[in-house]
Amino acid sequence: MIKHFIFHVMLLAGICSPLKEDLQHVTVYLIGDSTMSIKEVKAYPETGWGMPFAYFFDSTVTVDNRAKNGRSTRTFIAEDRWRPILETLQPGDYVFIQFGHNDESKEKTDRYTTPEQYTANLEKFVNEARTKQAYPVLLTPVSRRSFDSAGKVKETHAAYAALVKAVAAKLQVPLIDLNESSKALYQSFGPVYSKLLFLQLAPNEHPNYPLGKNDNTHFNELGARMIAQLVLNDMRNLQLPLTKRIVVSQQKL
Repeated sequence: MIKHFIFHVMLLAGICSPLKEDLQHVTVYLIGDSTMSIKEVKAYPETGWGMPFAYFFDSTVTVDNRAKNGRSTRTFIAEDRWRPILETLQPGDYVFIQFGHNDESKEKTDRYTTPEQYTANLEKFVNEARTKQAYPVLLTPVSRRSFDSAGKVKETHAAYAALVKAVAAKLQVPLIDLNESSKALYQSFGPVYSKLLFLQLAPNEHPNYPLGKNDNTHFNELGARMIAQLVLNDMRNLQLPLTKRIVVSQQKL
């Protein structure tokens, strides 16, 4: 009993450790839009889910968040944001691909992407990442917050989420259905309390938004962290090798 207790104390202190597979360093690239991107200080408390996502991994992983506000698959490529990533990719790296919000916005012609081109662009990301022996992962666009009069969460990405699923099935790519899991999350909170996940501010509640903010697309810190945890959970369900790198805190004795 005493020896068993001493071993666990030493393990927690880092004096000894169980055998661990020697893992090479990998980079996880995040490409997508504002729901994932790193925010400037002037935008806080708006938070992209890729920001907290970066802190869930051990020292063998670097998360390189290249997502950018307002980008669609088309503009991400046209602005030469994909090529530098492709040139840097190393065997074993990952590319998490989440677009859709801007691709489907017909009223914003500077970023709108037709369903056919959206599909072609997703296939381009996947196929080119694979030429570098990297692992692409497709994500359906995270849902917006929208409820009907009966308090049921509404679909906000039906067409473009279906296109992501079709590409994943065609090319045999791991799929994280963030659209569905985020809708389930909002439903669990309900129409009122789900506001706590988003950039919802009363006037003068935050100095960055003196007039307040009523945003049902972008997350605050809590919402971003919970969306990141949805992604991590699906990574485990898919049994991605990357899940070996997720930090698991030691339980107290």
